[in-house]
Amino acid sequence: MFYSLTIMYVIISFGNRRSILRNYKAPPAGFFSRDAVIVAPDLIDCLLRRRVGGGFISGVIVETEAYTQDDSASHSFRGPTLRNRFMFERGGLAYVYLIYGVHNCFNVTTGVPGSGEAVLIRAAQPLEGIELMQANRGKEKLMNLCSGPGKLSEAFGIDRNHNGISLEGGEIQVLVHAGDSRPDVSVSKRVGISRGADLRRRFTLKESGWVSRR
Repeated sequence: MFYSLTIMYVIISFGNRRSILRNYKAPPAGFFSRDAVIVAPDLIDCLLRRRVGGGFISGVIVETEAYTQDDSASHSFRGPTLRNRFMFERGGLAYVYLIYGVHNCFNVTTGVPGSGEAVLIRAAQPLEGIELMQANRGKEKLMNLCSGPGKLSEAFGIDRNHNGISLEGGEIQVLVHAGDSRPDVSVSKRVGISRGADLRRRFTLKESGWVSRR
């Protein structure tokens, strides 16, 4: 029953995407310049959108994780390197890295220059370009298209060629809600890490069925 209802919601959302997109706008000045632990929950229910040819792929962000330089699980913990250099630049850039030699993970940099922060986008609810997402992943099941950081990057066609690009007005954008209402956000420990595992820096859209893990 849950699966049928969620499919129906996606179909309705996809059919009315133009009206839905009117509910989003570019982030206000300084949105990404704040601490990752503040930005991460604020990214929940925002829209991740990528321009592909003459169309778009988009999804509502439902799961994030915050990483800061004082966090032993963060890539920036030991200081700047060639790999993590964009974490030390300004907020609002894409930070894309490879894990297990296979999966790309898409992050949004945050904070001021030199702070070494980013927010990992772990999952999204597909909205636009669903057929292209399915083709990118070689999958048809909607619930699994973006239910994890590697899946999300693959569905959106995001790879290390996008590392360091601006997320404000370019090929890949993060749009925030135009209204003042805020979603219900749950906070928990991060998943899939051994260091810093006790920190409650995982944020999910409450009761969403599109997250990577419940």
